[in-house]
Amino acid sequence: MHASVPPLAESPALVTHRGGCHCRRVRFEVDAPAALQVLDCNCSICRMSGFWHLIVPAARFRLLAGAADLAEYRFNTGVARHRFCRHCGIKAFYVPRSHPDGIDVNARCLDPGSVAALEIVPFDDRNRAAATAAIAHLARA
Repeated sequence: MHASVPPLAESPALVTHRGGCHCRRVRFEVDAPAALQVLDCNCSICRMSGFWHLIVPAARFRLLAGAADLAEYRFNTGVARHRFCRHCGIKAFYVPRSHPDGIDVNARCLDPGSVAALEIVPFDDRNRAAATAAIAHLARA
């Protein structure tokens, strides 16, 4: 099916990554390992937008600028809160359906310089229950 992302207890030390949207109105920091494992989901919205998922506990994410510049889109179950810059249209992070207590950062929106390596792990949305169970640990503090 897909490779499993290791639990946080097995993860290396965290570094602070910065990132944001294309026009740079929305800016954030996220604490995560320098060598990232990100999920590549095959659902319709992720496939169409090219989102690479870096899911972290909400406490490891800080919105630095642009709260007033964010718009929100919800569909299907309405649990996921897709937040995007209302100026440039980029979704740099959101609250995912799989981890409503966490934050999902688009690894493609991280600034250059802090990512030492990037491993892309498939997430099979056609088998959502099993795929979500395999990554349940990602948003735990």
